[in-house]
Amino acid sequence: MDDYFSENKTEGVTVSLYENHFNDSGNNFTHSVVFTGSLDAIGNMYGGGENTKWELFLTRTGMFTKGVSSAMGRTIASYGDASTPHPIQKYFLLDVEDGSAYSAAYEKYNSEHNPEGRIAALGNISSGHAPDGANMWMVNSFKDFKSAMAGVGGLRNEANREAHSKAWSEYRDTRGEVRLVRSGLRILLGQW
Repeated sequence: MDDYFSENKTEGVTVSLYENHFNDSGNNFTHSVVFTGSLDAIGNMYGGGENTKWELFLTRTGMFTKGVSSAMGRTIASYGDASTPHPIQKYFLLDVEDGSAYSAAYEKYNSEHNPEGRIAALGNISSGHAPDGANMWMVNSFKDFKSAMAGVGGLRNEANREAHSKAWSEYRDTRGEVRLVRSGLRILLGQW
């Protein structure tokens, strides 16, 4: 992957390779490749016409990989300091009844109560829906494994726990019906 993406990366697109580290038996792929960027940049990546180098790359990686699934969506909201690496990510695939209510509650809660040391992101799945019903995703990124294992509670101090507890209750009351479909922890192995 490094050989290809070091020399052939589309302008404005970030390519991330993750190891799927902790997961349930139905979520048992080993690695994932995630492309992120603006609508124009991603459109250029997929709309570049015939590309022999890309086709050769897919053929070569196809000899060592097995396709499991793919999906497309967009980021709705993101909070936290993205200027420093946060390579350990807890991800959650959700079945949300009312996406607008959930997004509004998520944005209100995280704009005021996202602790330092975590990047919180929410997005939707617009294509590639799995039969288990996931239509939104949430990713919490951490600087190290210890922070990820401790979770958000480990990043809070005693002074802000009461305010957080009240805000968390409001978030749960206003977000609408939501069901956890899948969750796991992934580790960033490379990024181009």
